[in-house]
Amino acid sequence: MKNLFISAGLILGVATGAAAEDTGHDFGLAGILSKSNRVDLPKITMATGKALADEALALKSGRYYVLDIESDGSAELALEGANFWRAVWIDEIVINDLEVRPFGVQSFEFDDEGTIQIKFVAIKPGQYQMKIPGSRGDSQKIDITIQ
Repeated sequence: MKNLFISAGLILGVATGAAAEDTGHDFGLAGILSKSNRVDLPKITMATGKALADEALALKSGRYYVLDIESDGSAELALEGANFWRAVWIDEIVINDLEVRPFGVQSFEFDDEGTIQIKFVAIKPGQYQMKIPGSRGDSQKIDITIQ
């Protein structure tokens, strides 16, 4: 019986050691929230008659992202993307230096100019979209892929 526990311990030790080596990344004490795993995404700009983004976003599952969404105040605009927000873990949302740690998000709405900063970890691979509700133009949406 003692040999069985020793064998199991050796197998688990080898397996966990091999898994740690396969990642090729030492995140440090903060894990995936470490600065070495953080990526700043291109800013999304909400303005009348202007495209939300220049290109689609390609994200990797397990990476920590920082996204700024900025409104110039030219119109009252919202940005929805509930399916995308369900595919990520939101660390925090910062609005006017106030930090919010929500359980989930469906949309954001700007009544005036300002910036919202969202920090999140991409989790669930797939194709997603954020868009201005009721809009139909390609420039009024952002395609997002999580790999």
